[in-house]
Amino acid sequence: MLLEQINQPSDLKRLKVEQLPTLAQEIRQYLIEQLSATGGHLAPNLGVVELTIALHYMYNSPDDKFLFDVGHQAYVHKILTGRKDRFHTLRQYQGLCGFVKRSESEHDVWEAGHSSTSLSAAMGMALARDYKGESNKVVAIIGDGALTGGMAFEALNHIGHEKSNLMVVLNDNEMSIAPNVGAMHNYLSKIRSDRTYVKAKEELEQLLKKIPAIGGKLAKTAERVKDGFKYLVVQGMLFEEFGFTYLGPVDGHDVSKLLETFEQANRVEGPVLVHVMTTKGKGYSPAEADSHKWHGITPYKIESGQVMKAVGNPMYTEVFGNVLMELASQDERIVAVTPAMPGGSGLLKFAEKFPGRMIDVGIAEQHAATMCAALAIEGMKPIFAVYSTFLQRAYDQVVHDICRQDANVIFAIDRAGFVGPDGETHQGVYDIAFMRHIPNMVMMMPKDENELRRMMKTAVDYNEGPISVRYPRINGTGAVIDQELTPIPIGQWEIVRKGDSAAILAIGPMIPVAEEASELLKREGLNIRVINARYIKPLDEEMLLQLAKEHLPMVVLEEACLAGGLGSAVLEFYATHHIFNQIVYPIGVPDYFVEHGSIKEQRAEAGLTAEHLVEEMRALLYSRGDNRLSRA
Repeated sequence: MLLEQINQPSDLKRLKVEQLPTLAQEIRQYLIEQLSATGGHLAPNLGVVELTIALHYMYNSPDDKFLFDVGHQAYVHKILTGRKDRFHTLRQYQGLCGFVKRSESEHDVWEAGHSSTSLSAAMGMALARDYKGESNKVVAIIGDGALTGGMAFEALNHIGHEKSNLMVVLNDNEMSIAPNVGAMHNYLSKIRSDRTYVKAKEELEQLLKKIPAIGGKLAKTAERVKDGFKYLVVQGMLFEEFGFTYLGPVDGHDVSKLLETFEQANRVEGPVLVHVMTTKGKGYSPAEADSHKWHGITPYKIESGQVMKAVGNPMYTEVFGNVLMELASQDERIVAVTPAMPGGSGLLKFAEKFPGRMIDVGIAEQHAATMCAALAIEGMKPIFAVYSTFLQRAYDQVVHDICRQDANVIFAIDRAGFVGPDGETHQGVYDIAFMRHIPNMVMMMPKDENELRRMMKTAVDYNEGPISVRYPRINGTGAVIDQELTPIPIGQWEIVRKGDSAAILAIGPMIPVAEEASELLKREGLNIRVINARYIKPLDEEMLLQLAKEHLPMVVLEEACLAGGLGSAVLEFYATHHIFNQIVYPIGVPDYFVEHGSIKEQRAEAGLTAEHLVEEMRALLYSRGDNRLSRA
């Protein structure tokens, strides 16, 4: 097999061009087999096999820089750059990252788990190269979905202005995670479909080549003729207006055509955009038939395409989607807004039932946030359904456009807490810290799926300003669902387990951890009170004052970063109330980026387990010599 001979990009260059399609077939089969065991981003990588081979065959990584936008489509790049033998550890704890990672290989020059960053980074690397007087190539590989991000347009504008030598490969598969939407998608569709232009352009170029020694004014005239013809046949060549030389569209599964196009691009001075058309899921029929489902997949059976999912209670995401439909049936003001994540956010059924009230803005979180503010100001009830990690991208809009104007926007923050194999770029552990301190914001987190339903009812009934509900990427607890959907009083916590030795304030999936620890400590004669601190903001001040009055030492347990989290909020409360003798020990995510693995492994690493909590409670109480230790 050819793949067995490839351990570094230099090995690839020993093959003949005619052998590359065979190598592509082997890599495609290798991906299908490996990911059936580990899971991962299958469809995106099947779509870029030939493209990645052609890039490594033409250029010299790592001297030439490849910047993969998002980075989850870089599995073939990993295979070709010496990580084939470790590929079975993909997305496993302490194994290969599912995204490009600089510490893994010198060939990984840019990390990204969020889209639309590659063009800005490529511009920075091109400028650095020019400042240093070097001559290496800089190539950004970006998808048509990522190109809808506003940051990508900012970069296109600057690149075209600077005229630096830089190549952008537009991987056009008509998909991001969900089908693409918007004007850019329609524009690219027009280019894809306009074969009249492509054919006529080729014929005109061939005609001009037949004229011997075109020079001077005649050469300029010929270029103007070509430009005029271009605008005549395809109205508005956007990329060339940005200052790029546009090449394509080219078949992204034809290695020879790709190499020929790259050679043409190498002769261009200034920025060039190569428009490559690929098929997401190429070569595996289940993935081709449903590239949305197979974008990111759990382990599966190769022959049937059957996905092997653990049987359990509904995911919080599904519970959210169902209760939103229930609430929308009762309130016509409700509209759902998503930044290209209708499936991941549990909104597909909502979109079917209320197509006119479902707004997918594409990969444009900033736009989505500001649009929601305006919707709310005009009397609608916008539900901004967004992953915690993607909400980071709209921070200024949350502060300036939503909270400052006290707009009644409802944030449904999915993937709050650890997210497992997607790892550090997707961990939803920072939203408490970057939202809690903003005036007018209300923040909630449910302990189970029934409480999530009640919190969504609370949010819809709330008319005083922005309000958010955050929930994790896990299955529910199997809680009994109330027949009547009732709100929860703003700022009211809940005692879920009585005790007078100490208290644990916990939120969300940390409630079961706290209850387990409380049960273990009960065997030692310690009665630990467990409090569901379901309102992160506002705090239940009455309960906090009561805890201080009882002199109960407490641990605050949260699957979120320690700095600026719920523990910080409790400490701030006591400090501002001049209560300095209250023992508060916060436990949360440490001050470093927690990498990929299972959620269980990530919690163990961060010390968010019942066993670790028991050790901390023992240390806290025994070190104080507290007389509560003698109580049964």
